[in-house]
Amino acid sequence: METHRRFIKRIVRQSWLAVALLLASTALAAPQVTAIGPDLYAYISDNDASANSTFLVGKEGILVVDSGLNATEGNKLLREIHRISRLPVLYLINTHYHPDHQGGNSVVGPTATIMSTDFTRERTLQVMQSDPQFHFKPANVTFQQKLTIHLDPYSAEVYFPGKAHTSGDALVYFPHQHAIAMGDLFLNRSSPAMDQGSAENWIKALDLVLARPLDKAVPGHFELGTKVDLQRFRDYLNDLFTQVRSLYQSGVKEQEAVHEIHMERYSDFRQFPKYDATFAHNAEVIYQQLQQH
Repeated sequence: METHRRFIKRIVRQSWLAVALLLASTALAAPQVTAIGPDLYAYISDNDASANSTFLVGKEGILVVDSGLNATEGNKLLREIHRISRLPVLYLINTHYHPDHQGGNSVVGPTATIMSTDFTRERTLQVMQSDPQFHFKPANVTFQQKLTIHLDPYSAEVYFPGKAHTSGDALVYFPHQHAIAMGDLFLNRSSPAMDQGSAENWIKALDLVLARPLDKAVPGHFELGTKVDLQRFRDYLNDLFTQVRSLYQSGVKEQEAVHEIHMERYSDFRQFPKYDATFAHNAEVIYQQLQQH
């Protein structure tokens, strides 16, 4: 198993590689801002290398979930926010530590209270120490399990669902709007990259989300999702996990197991081999997680 230091260095390398390749090859459209409930908006990034965001406008200020890759992406997000409201950004939540979700913190929320799980702050500081190219503004308020932010007349429920995509993801549920900001726990019609988390608990976390009143789910990347889309992503993870576990329990070796999975039902899912985000890469990670139990 990789040490934390080696793993962080790999994440840093992959993050910058993703940025370079996608900025060089992706034809960018305009960001899409969609109202997904009263005073709640989904910002779908025009740059696949930068995360989507969600923002809630209250009477006295704004709450933002994830700020994008860097100052450039953060400024694009802030411009879209200002088209709707000139109120200050009071709260900024980072769903996890990856650069594409928090690189715009200083621009989007220069005076905001920045929040994340304890793990996300700790790992962010480690990434900053490992590579001087990263100049993040880490959380100044952290939590272990959950907290509620009251932004009258609304509220936002922020919670840690257990290890999933990473070991410290945060989800943000908006009860008045029946919507949720998922970070990278949901990528619409896409095979995700898997950090040091837990695919098994990831599925359970999605089950709990699906049990809530839910109309819209904002994914970490790509197009806005519905409850049906989130269910299909959950089914992908569950189908893959079930197949890999069966092969593992039958004594099939890892290299053989990844070639015996059948994911034809999900042939429309995006896959990104350069970022370890394919059916095979996901199967490898699940196999390794089963070995660690």
